[in-house]
Amino acid sequence: MKTNQILRLFLFSFLLFLITTVSVGQPSEKMVKVAVMPDHVDWIYKKGEPVKFSISVTKNSELLQNVKIRYEIGPEMMTPVTKDSSNLKSGSIVISGGTLNDPGFLRCKVIADYEGNKYEGLATAAFNPDQIKPTTEVPDDFIQFWERAKHDLASVPLDFKLTLIPEKCTEQTNVFQANIQNYKAGSRLYGIVCIPKKPGKYPALLKVPGAGVRGYSGDIAMADQGIITFEIGIHGIPVIMDAGVYNDLGRTALDGYMFFNLDDRDKYYYKRVYLGCVRAIDFICSLPEYDGSTLAVTGGSQGGALSIVTAGLDERVKYLAAFYPALCDLTGYLSNRAGGWPHMFRDSKIPPGKDKIETSKYYDVVNFARNVKIPGFYSWGFNDVVCPPTSMFSAFNSINAPKELFIAQETGHWTYPEQNEKARQWLLGKLLGKK
Repeated sequence: MKTNQILRLFLFSFLLFLITTVSVGQPSEKMVKVAVMPDHVDWIYKKGEPVKFSISVTKNSELLQNVKIRYEIGPEMMTPVTKDSSNLKSGSIVISGGTLNDPGFLRCKVIADYEGNKYEGLATAAFNPDQIKPTTEVPDDFIQFWERAKHDLASVPLDFKLTLIPEKCTEQTNVFQANIQNYKAGSRLYGIVCIPKKPGKYPALLKVPGAGVRGYSGDIAMADQGIITFEIGIHGIPVIMDAGVYNDLGRTALDGYMFFNLDDRDKYYYKRVYLGCVRAIDFICSLPEYDGSTLAVTGGSQGGALSIVTAGLDERVKYLAAFYPALCDLTGYLSNRAGGWPHMFRDSKIPPGKDKIETSKYYDVVNFARNVKIPGFYSWGFNDVVCPPTSMFSAFNSINAPKELFIAQETGHWTYPEQNEKARQWLLGKLLGKK
């Protein structure tokens, strides 16, 4: 029996790894690689300092000769300033990238044509990223708006139901689907809660999700370490249904949910989401196994945003770990620079009407970051084309609390195992005192 449980846990962990890898956009390896590299080791420059990009195209780690390339250079996510082409006679070339006179990021994107196929590579140079300031503004009643919303939430009973999932339980941990009343009557919050079986009091970890519509499996591995974990969905639907159900919802009723009711701050989709994160903490604090004081929140992309938002909203959170946070400095595009995912004001995807702009300010991660008062671990890369680093630094630079930033320059909207392990060890150190 013990052997079967260990095997089941291994298979589950491996499947979870695969799902996570796909969901964060880990790039697949190709035989032909286009490498682009700034001429500073850390990819960081001072304003006005020129940057040069080294470009090489390889196959089986050998330089390919006479490969045609096209390249474009400009501020990230904006219209390129330079467009040109070249023939790499020796397989490599060095080009001038120019500079930026304001804090920000300059990106060089390269497309190589080889045997009828196209291969891409890019690199993004940073210019005084620690000086990037947000474009969004704090509404005068920002604090009052969210205090009032939390007050309304507190008046709604938890009314939670737990359903044991026997096939996911381990010798150390019980696993349940939790079904909780959210801030409006009829609105529910679902997630997977993992609770250590051994009697005692435990710290807790809230895991908030990236964008999309999917099911969740819970963090059993962390629970086996002696931590209550609660991994939530945000859409008010059960999180253990067949994958096809989520695919259908993502293509129909929940398609574009991040734009729903953007012209009304009280009806915007993320109001229920943000308050759902607070409600998840209410639930954790109601558990008799919780130690009552040691609570962290973590997530990536949309989950990175929700981690910062939750920490800014709720003083019961003591630590946060966020990967490449979305929803940062949403009005960046209105100031002719990159704005955060979901890029709501880029290319007139959403006409930038006054109501939409004003609503965005109540949900911009930057304005929650200003209220973060707890230690945080943060990690992202310079090559992210989903959550631009300009937007993420806008939020990070607004945090006036102990903070640790682990940059993996060449990563895009994905992470190396080293980033994940560093965050895991940081969380274990805070929650369990392990080093």
